[in-house]
Amino acid sequence: MSPQFLTTAILAATGAFLSSAALTPMVGAIARRKGAVAKPKADRWHTKPTAMFGGIAIVIAVIGTQLLLLPLTRESRIVMVASVALFLVGLADDLLHIKPYQKLIGQLLGAAGVVSFGLVLPWTASFSLNVLITMFWLVGITNAVNMLDNMDGLAAGVSAIAASFLGLNFIANQQWPEALMLAAFAGALLGFLIYNHQPASIFMGDCGSMFVGFLLASSALVSGPGGGRSRSVVAVLAVPVLVFVVPIFDTTFVTLMRKLAGRAASQGGRDHTSHRLVALGLSERHAVWMLYTFAVAAGSLATLVRHAALDVSIGAIASFTLILTFLGVSLAHVRVYDEDDTSAARPGALFAFLIDFTYKRRVFEVALDVLLIVLSYYFAHVLVFGPASNSAGWHLFLATLPIAIALKLAALLMSGIYRGLWRYAGLSDVFTYARGVALGSAATIVYVALIARREGVSLSVFIIDAMLLLLAVTSSRLAFRALRRLFPAARNPTGRRVVIYGATDAGELLLRQLHINTALERIPVAFLDANPRKAGRFVHGLPIGSATSAESIAAFCREHDAAELLIATPTTTLQEIIDACSRAGVVVARMNIDIREITTE
Repeated sequence: MSPQFLTTAILAATGAFLSSAALTPMVGAIARRKGAVAKPKADRWHTKPTAMFGGIAIVIAVIGTQLLLLPLTRESRIVMVASVALFLVGLADDLLHIKPYQKLIGQLLGAAGVVSFGLVLPWTASFSLNVLITMFWLVGITNAVNMLDNMDGLAAGVSAIAASFLGLNFIANQQWPEALMLAAFAGALLGFLIYNHQPASIFMGDCGSMFVGFLLASSALVSGPGGGRSRSVVAVLAVPVLVFVVPIFDTTFVTLMRKLAGRAASQGGRDHTSHRLVALGLSERHAVWMLYTFAVAAGSLATLVRHAALDVSIGAIASFTLILTFLGVSLAHVRVYDEDDTSAARPGALFAFLIDFTYKRRVFEVALDVLLIVLSYYFAHVLVFGPASNSAGWHLFLATLPIAIALKLAALLMSGIYRGLWRYAGLSDVFTYARGVALGSAATIVYVALIARREGVSLSVFIIDAMLLLLAVTSSRLAFRALRRLFPAARNPTGRRVVIYGATDAGELLLRQLHINTALERIPVAFLDANPRKAGRFVHGLPIGSATSAESIAAFCREHDAAELLIATPTTTLQEIIDACSRAGVVVARMNIDIREITTE
């Protein structure tokens, strides 16, 4: 990378940033003056009228910087002209609210124009098939970014991250003009993000999201094999997908969940990935930053894939896909549709079949464990022998993988791990997992070393494999419970604040119930205990206070702004506590576990 290129890149990014930052408030002021504002709706996230047409500022900043400061190539002209055409289609939708099919026709025409000039994804040996894939890619990514524009700062921030990693890929390919174009584009998005982050004062609108999405999608077409670029087939296929993984994941997830719920995929709603993260307990800003993190992780993985060996790339992509799968399964359980939602269609036979299939979780568990066994066995060989080669160690891996899968699955089955429920997995289950993994590894060693009498056996491979598999199996089983702890899902912000009296097993049981059962509408904020040695410690993140008298108990509740004291353990001073709390305006309640024998008369 030459100093001249670096100087030009900084100048382009800074110029686009300053232009966008200066133009966005001007566009917002004009939009508010003309009444061009997005009003709150039941199926939209924002809660106050917000100026539209922020995309105009982005487009002017990008095009102006490109024309004034940067060199123009044939490819950059194609990308810019087609993206501006899509901007006009989005602008027509913002102003005239055109039909979805009309907008789709405009997207297809823009995609056809790009393809007609020879910009095609080189994913297969068939040019015709590549053209169809490219058309789908351009329309799909454009609509994915459009759908991602559902929360303040989300689409602009994720697109800026994607543009940055795509620009790094251009630099690695020595495609300097395209890298400069992406630098200006990222700068314009960051300038707009100043006003679009939560709480947003302006939205980019369809004109902005369609311009942003199409420019990103068509820019990815410029990077292909040849000319000093990556020769890895996996890199050619995976790099663009990984760079855009957040909008792709969100669109695929939302479309699937709406179909399963009997809703139209094109119907708007507060059911996107970001909305479900907020429903889990994250703040809006933290949900957006979490998706930023995923975008950065995916972009970093794309950089790794471009330079890594083929087998390492496949293993890394499979592991990342597994993480996204767990995230999708967790988010799918978040309730976002009202039970009386009349917009949901009546479930049909396909929906009933899919729902019935989801209850057969053992099929999913077994399939997951097969993948975990393969990945653990593979990465153990990578750590010992390095990436795949013609060494005896890798021949041994390929020859023994099928029997290793069979033996380890049988051992896990015999250990009883398929009889447990994931959401209640605990420390005792970890010993079960360890027993199954140890039995499977021992059986594999016996087979490889004694029965098959394979040469070149390395004991370190099997030790590392067992450690990785135990970590993977344990993590997968505890993942959903960990997510429930990570996200304060059950802590209803509108519930009554309560203090739990008794930092004991009974108090911990009560705390779990309050977190799980949101219908109780109580927010535990602290513990109280008569034992002064517990003061200053924590139970599941809640502080423990010590109280020696009824008056100090009432004072502690007032100090923590608690409206209720929940008694979890017996106390001989119950009446005094009730009287003191009553004078302080604090309600006193008791947890009771009632076990009665049922008799027939």
